[in-house]
Amino acid sequence: MAQESEKTPDTIGDLVLGLNTVWMLLAAMLVFFMQPGFALVEAGFTRVKSTANILMKNLVDFTLGSLLYWFIGFGLMFGVGSFVGMPHFFDLSFLDSELPIEGFLIFQTVFCATAATIVSGAMAERTKFSMYLVYTIFISVLIYPVSGHWTWGGGWLMNGEEGSFMMNLFGTTFHDFAGSTIVHSVGGWIALVGAAIVGPRIGKYGKDGKSRAIPGHNLTLACLGVFILWFGWFGFNPGSQLAAAGEGDRIAISHVFLTTNLSACAGGFMALVMSWFKYGKPSLSLTLNGVLAGLVGITAGCDLVAPEGAVAIGAISGVMMILAVDFIDKVLKIDDPVGASAVHGVCGFLGTVMTGLFATEEGLFYGGGFNFLSAQLFGALVVGAWAAGMGYIIFKGLDKIHGLRVSPRVEEEGLDVYEHGESAYN
Repeated sequence: MAQESEKTPDTIGDLVLGLNTVWMLLAAMLVFFMQPGFALVEAGFTRVKSTANILMKNLVDFTLGSLLYWFIGFGLMFGVGSFVGMPHFFDLSFLDSELPIEGFLIFQTVFCATAATIVSGAMAERTKFSMYLVYTIFISVLIYPVSGHWTWGGGWLMNGEEGSFMMNLFGTTFHDFAGSTIVHSVGGWIALVGAAIVGPRIGKYGKDGKSRAIPGHNLTLACLGVFILWFGWFGFNPGSQLAAAGEGDRIAISHVFLTTNLSACAGGFMALVMSWFKYGKPSLSLTLNGVLAGLVGITAGCDLVAPEGAVAIGAISGVMMILAVDFIDKVLKIDDPVGASAVHGVCGFLGTVMTGLFATEEGLFYGGGFNFLSAQLFGALVVGAWAAGMGYIIFKGLDKIHGLRVSPRVEEEGLDVYEHGESAYN
């Protein structure tokens, strides 16, 4: 009996570790399944003649990005260092983790791929495939790992030690539970800059400067893609707990499931209402993007906000997405076929900042004062500036060196045949 009682704690510990590992890997599978979701949304919102090109870009984001992130990006993100981690080149033994390191690498890889794939839709139908490959390299080995190191990798934005920069400045640290800023706004701001540099599609703006609608070829695909993304988000947000049990300072994943879903529903419904009021018809495409806006908005604070706060964040994100789409299209004259800049950039930023308002312990609306809100605003601005600045340097450099854009003939006839020698539809 004594021997059995001595083994019990180890047995329980092994069971908990096994359960947490299985949950982490299951969540990684769900986030991986978001890749076909992005592919279908982007394909559905763009024209038929460049569908194979869109699908290929989403495929390459994951295949090439996974290899590069394993090779160097993971070490830069989680290695020891002040600004960026020490590269370890294939060697995973540097990181001390309770969970299996290979599983943690896979989980982080699918997040990196999500940040990368956001850009493909915003620059769709006119960007050279070869130049997109170069961009994938940069975001997988530099842009995402560096901002990820500042935050999830133990860097200065989330360093809560006494005497650290954020603690000295705000008395608290930046908080992004699952990546409204770290994943979505990084991809969104790069998408905005890339779309601006590559220029609008032929025929998007008339001689009078007015925007012309270029409808996507298949809203059925787009709707299916959004449902897949919504499903995958239940791995994206709850999976970021990296544990199935809510013990110690861990929030129960059931709470994160609830806040994630409520925000998505509120975002979709408010986008429906806003589009109906603004354009006279309830728009399916804008409602779909409203769901995504709600999901992006809640991702930073899904662990800290109450269900009512999640509904508020989703509703505000859904409305602001439509206003942002209009502003980017009609005022900035930037052609973003799928609305990626508004959904991921704007709503990722807003969701992160709104966490400083609605967090039940430190949020301004719950008596927490301005410190946490200021830390959220500061972190979102810093990461956004890093992503947009690096995106500008990379895309501007590629445009000068080799040219980002295909020729007018290729664009008008479609990238599928000219870039890939095949069509998505025969």
